[in-house]
Amino acid sequence: MTLSRNKNNHPYILAAAFALAIVAGIAYLLIDLDILAVGNLRPSEEPAGIIYVAAGCYLAGGLLILAHRRWLWIFGAAMNALVILFFFQMYQGRTEVLYSPGGFVTKAVQILLEAILIYLIISDWRNAKGTNV
Repeated sequence: MTLSRNKNNHPYILAAAFALAIVAGIAYLLIDLDILAVGNLRPSEEPAGIIYVAAGCYLAGGLLILAHRRWLWIFGAAMNALVILFFFQMYQGRTEVLYSPGGFVTKAVQILLEAILIYLIISDWRNAKGTNV
C-alpha cells in the first residue's frame, strides 16, 4: 500500500490561517493610519518603519501559507511567536497599550494564527508519517 499526501487535507483551516494573516497585516496598516488606537504611545515610542515591515510580512506570509510547505509554516510560526513575545515583553506594564484596540486585535489574531499554524505543522507531519490526525 502506498501512502500519498493529500495537499487539501485541511482547506478550511488553511483558509482560516490565510485570513488571519491578512487581517493581522491590515490591522497593522490601520494602526499606522490611526484608525486602530494603540494606547498612549509617545511619538518617540511609535515604531517608524517597523509597522510597514510587520504589515508586509503578515500579508506575504498569508500568501505563503497557501503554498502548503511545512518549513514555511514552521518559519512563520516561529516569527509570529517572536512578535507576540516581544510585544508582551515590551508593554507588560502598560495595560493601556496591551488592551488598546490595536494591541488587542493584532495579538488576538496572532495568537489564533499561531494555534492554527501549530495544528497544520503537527497534522502535516503526522500525515507524512502515515498516521491520520
